[in-house]
Amino acid sequence: MRRREFIGSVAVSVLALPTSVEAQPTGKMYTVGYLGMSPTSASPYFGYFRDGLRDLGWIEGRNVVIEYRSADGIPERFDALASDLVQSRVDVILALVPAAVFAAKKATQSIPIVMVAAPDPVELGLVASLARPGGNITGLTSLSADMSAKQLDLLKQLVPKVSRIAIVSNPTNPWHPNALRLIETNARPFGIRVQILSVRRPEDFEGALAEAAKEGSEALLVLADPMTLVHCSELTGLAVKNRLPTMCPVPECLAAGGLASYWPNIEATNRRAAWYVHRILSGVRPGDLPIEQPDKFDLTISLKTAKALGLAIPQVLLLRAAEVIE
Repeated sequence: MRRREFIGSVAVSVLALPTSVEAQPTGKMYTVGYLGMSPTSASPYFGYFRDGLRDLGWIEGRNVVIEYRSADGIPERFDALASDLVQSRVDVILALVPAAVFAAKKATQSIPIVMVAAPDPVELGLVASLARPGGNITGLTSLSADMSAKQLDLLKQLVPKVSRIAIVSNPTNPWHPNALRLIETNARPFGIRVQILSVRRPEDFEGALAEAAKEGSEALLVLADPMTLVHCSELTGLAVKNRLPTMCPVPECLAAGGLASYWPNIEATNRRAAWYVHRILSGVRPGDLPIEQPDKFDLTISLKTAKALGLAIPQVLLLRAAEVIE
């Protein structure tokens, strides 16, 4: 049985458990620590998570408090933020990105941790297995390395004549090496050459993209990272300036000039994260909750950017897209 099918069957069995085994929200006030990457709690990620909690009976100020902490796109801040949440004695920590998960794991081995978009958690040593993670970590895995290979395939369809693609990667991100290896393996049969652009800070964007243009790269693929997500408008703006069609990790990056994005549906993922928090606050041990993979993915295409770059988007991709930005 394939891993996705196996995890899917486990997830279905968990969902099928009688609701009577779960305690419902009581008069006790619980505290959820939220480790995010955006500067404020006004992000759609937070909104979907909060809506998911509300649908499950957890109302802010009535039976749950959410302590929001943001790294403002700087992964190095997560260690201090995670330690602060632990010292605040939160009941569970929601960690949105891999760096936040690692920081939370470093800060506590007892407080439950729910991850939202951690790639290949077994390979990265975060959990023992997907079916029975053990320890204090559970949640969702985005399988980002596999996703990057899919993004490469879609970028090839969007720009059929491309022969050289630049990849924006943060060398400090623990899952990027796996993603880069997979991208290079998948690019080879198409005769596509890959140029790796290592960026550690937003200040590196301009030089990296100028290098890509100089070396003849014809398109850009941005690997998901707290820095590239928070500063994606700067990055995609420079990409348009250098006439590089860009495959972005999330739809928000298309506003400033990204061509397309392909990623698990943000609303479904964050609402599902709320379900994990609900189960933990209801008394279920995180190590007993199987880790799930997303089952809904969104392709978003910007026709505005395509027209600016002189690209004709194949009709089959336009029909497949969850959203087409005019």
